[in-house]
Amino acid sequence: MRSTSPAHRPESASMAAAPQYLKPTPAWEEHEKPTMPGSASMPWHPPHIRFAYACVALLVGITGGLGNALVSANLPAIQGTLGLTPAEAAWLPAAYIMVNVTSNLMVFKFRQQFGLRLFAEIGLSLYAFVTLLHLLVGGFEMAILVRAVSGLAAATTSTLAMLYMLQAAPKKYTGKMLVLGVGIAQIATPLAWLMSPALLDMGQWHNLYLFEAGLALCSLAAVVVLKLPPGIHIKVIEPLDFITFALVAPAVAMIVAVLAQGFTRWWFDTPWLAYLLIAAVLLLTVALFIEHHRVNPLIQTRWLMMGPTIRFMIGAFLIRFLTSEQTYGAVGLLRTLGMGPDQMQPLFAVILAGTICGMVASSITFSPKTVIPQILFSILLFGVAAWLDYGRTSLDRPHDFFVSQFLVALGAGMFMGPMIMIGIMQALKFGADHVVTFVVMLAMTQSLGGFTGAAALSTYQLHREHVHSTEINAQLNPADPVVAQRLRLQQQVYQGVNTDPALRAAQGVGQLAQISRREANVLAFNDVFALSGVIAILFLGWSLFVAVRLARRQKREAAALLNQAPAR
Repeated sequence: MRSTSPAHRPESASMAAAPQYLKPTPAWEEHEKPTMPGSASMPWHPPHIRFAYACVALLVGITGGLGNALVSANLPAIQGTLGLTPAEAAWLPAAYIMVNVTSNLMVFKFRQQFGLRLFAEIGLSLYAFVTLLHLLVGGFEMAILVRAVSGLAAATTSTLAMLYMLQAAPKKYTGKMLVLGVGIAQIATPLAWLMSPALLDMGQWHNLYLFEAGLALCSLAAVVVLKLPPGIHIKVIEPLDFITFALVAPAVAMIVAVLAQGFTRWWFDTPWLAYLLIAAVLLLTVALFIEHHRVNPLIQTRWLMMGPTIRFMIGAFLIRFLTSEQTYGAVGLLRTLGMGPDQMQPLFAVILAGTICGMVASSITFSPKTVIPQILFSILLFGVAAWLDYGRTSLDRPHDFFVSQFLVALGAGMFMGPMIMIGIMQALKFGADHVVTFVVMLAMTQSLGGFTGAAALSTYQLHREHVHSTEINAQLNPADPVVAQRLRLQQQVYQGVNTDPALRAAQGVGQLAQISRREANVLAFNDVFALSGVIAILFLGWSLFVAVRLARRQKREAAALLNQAPAR
């Protein structure tokens, strides 16, 4: 599968050319050299400086995701305060994803040529400025702009968090530090749910944006004061890169728009969603055609079409899809039952603990031999959590979800580091220029996986709610003694405030219909949990099959090499 002939690798000529250095290369010792252009060098640091690097990594990693998490956690409150329709409110998280995914297309090359710190300073400064401006201007359009700029800033903070965390330990612990660095952004969501009630109590939605701006300014100060060690800067940006970006960015934005608006406006009732998809396919086709025939492609199309890369994309997408069992399934059910951020604070404290435990456990046990088992164990945890959540009732409350959601958080905190390590190693086998493609592929699978999971599960839940609602209503015959008694009880609730028997009867029927709709929603969420469990089981079986087949192939290749050794 790895053909290296010029016919299959038109970029091989450029790879052989010497890179054009933009700055003099310091006389590093061997253990200090950067892994690749754009990465920081690894000099020795005293313990207190290493601790400072770890603190900055934590700060910038949380900053990248916390703003969007605060908006997602408090979307109903923000929607009501700004007077938005559900369709308008759906654009807020979508704007973040649109910009975040496409920004990663240029971040890697920018950091190779100019350094990531410059990009971070620009992004964080713009993020803080626009967020503060939103406090003065307000309005729906300004809220969209804030979310878009936060997506731009997050594209750099996630990488910054990883690079700063790598400086917190000697180079021999690179793998373990990488797991912690890439996992920091995952604790933003539970933190947002824990902090939201206090922030809203003190100043409604304005405090959310004020807190965002403060975090951005603190991260900017930290990045400026504690700089990353210098790296290698080479000339890599070409004019065709901007053409590819101009084609891919709107295409990804259109796909995200369809996923964000499909459920709210309904998939088959809004023709312009189909037009967006058609336009996205055309733009992506043109972009990939250009990249396929470039000498120095930004997107390595040949690598993307290889079997291992396709399997990696499917696996990364499905893992993120399965985490929707928490973000949509459990949270959606509790919201349907009337639970708000105040009531769900203990649950998200458990989720935060599970995420941290998963990150730490993955880091401690991380090694080339444990990468695959960690991912398989994460998938198993998702399946077990879905099985535990199946059979929920309208009497369940946040504390009933502690065990299942701890398992989901544990798996989510565990899989990210090993998955990134697998992808980076596969990309580096073909050259450092393939890392750009991997970064974009990872951002798209993770962002679109989560967005697709929410869109697909919400659509499935609504369909099942209609099915269960029809079945329940078919059994609500007023002539049935049990139903008649329930209606009388419902009417008695309004007896003290309403003297009209006919109106009380209508209110009792309405109350019973509301209860039946609630129960239908609970049954539909149980179907969502069942679907997540089935997907997890099938995914685990497929992953085991691929892992066993790969192990057998490697064993045969090793045996063949061993048999050929005496002949040499």
